[in-house]
Amino acid sequence: MRTSPVVIRVTVIGTGVVGQWLLRAIERDRDQLRDRHGVDLVVVGLGSRRGGFVYREEGLDVAAVLAAEDPSSAIAHVALGDRWPTALAGLQATETDILVEVSQSPSSDGEPGLSYLRHALGRGISVATSNKWPVALAGVELTALAERHGAGFRAESTVMSGTPVLAALTTGLGGAEPIRLRGILNATVNFICSRIAAGGTYAEALAEAQDAGLAERDPSADVDALDSVAKVMVLSALVFGVQLEVADVARRALSALDEAELDAALTAGARIREVAELDPRAGRRAVQATRVAPDDPLFVVDGTTNEIRLEVEPLGAIAISGPGAGRTLAGQGVFSDLIALSRERALRGSR
Repeated sequence: MRTSPVVIRVTVIGTGVVGQWLLRAIERDRDQLRDRHGVDLVVVGLGSRRGGFVYREEGLDVAAVLAAEDPSSAIAHVALGDRWPTALAGLQATETDILVEVSQSPSSDGEPGLSYLRHALGRGISVATSNKWPVALAGVELTALAERHGAGFRAESTVMSGTPVLAALTTGLGGAEPIRLRGILNATVNFICSRIAAGGTYAEALAEAQDAGLAERDPSADVDALDSVAKVMVLSALVFGVQLEVADVARRALSALDEAELDAALTAGARIREVAELDPRAGRRAVQATRVAPDDPLFVVDGTTNEIRLEVEPLGAIAISGPGAGRTLAGQGVFSDLIALSRERALRGSR
């Protein structure tokens, strides 16, 4: 006898490209989520930095919000429900089962995203987020907060976009001990490096990345290695349980290399790669644009592909490779986290 699906209340903060993709996925896959996973996801809260926060216990008209020219403004003008001027105020005043936080916060303090995550986890609300800097700056604290209050905490899209790496390296390694990792974590930089290896100049490769939508008009977060530093910090916190600060990670960015260094690498038969390394036992944490030889496994990691190679006791070396860029991929990563958290909530509710 088929049981009724468990209703899971969802609040989403962030109405940018990733947030919109997620809302469409919830609407599109509603029947499949009920039939396959036994959950009925009801979006009860929606917030953004510009649009404030709207809440309706019976569920919001997500289709109406998505149909608006600017979904952020639609929170204030289209969605029916109770309203608050800020997302944090609305989150504090309402009830939900899962918070999906897909806004973007700066490297300086991770706010306001960090406050959203702290508040939700402190109330036992499970969290799925794609917001890198709150997790990078306070991942150990947030993990402990989730455990203390019996909440789920997942951040798959903060590293390698939608490629399932964090779940594999945390819950997937139960009983094993991660020792050290090495990899390529920034798809934009790797795309540029691949174009340079094919004979292009740095300027030409950067312009191509910008034209392809991989790099922003201001590409500094990528080419100055700050994005990869954030990912190293996330991995350190969630995989190794060690909290780092930005200054703890040695950094030599692609933008710091001159044309002579790039040419020398090609002449020697090597390739330039931005290599991330994390070895807590040795105190090694670095992101460095450097030459890699043909016998290095990272030599063949091309284009927008990312790869992490992790040494684990007693398993030995494992590698996870996949696409590392794209708003659709980031949305898929968050959606997968939401489904996993929903199933956990449903199982707890059925006991």
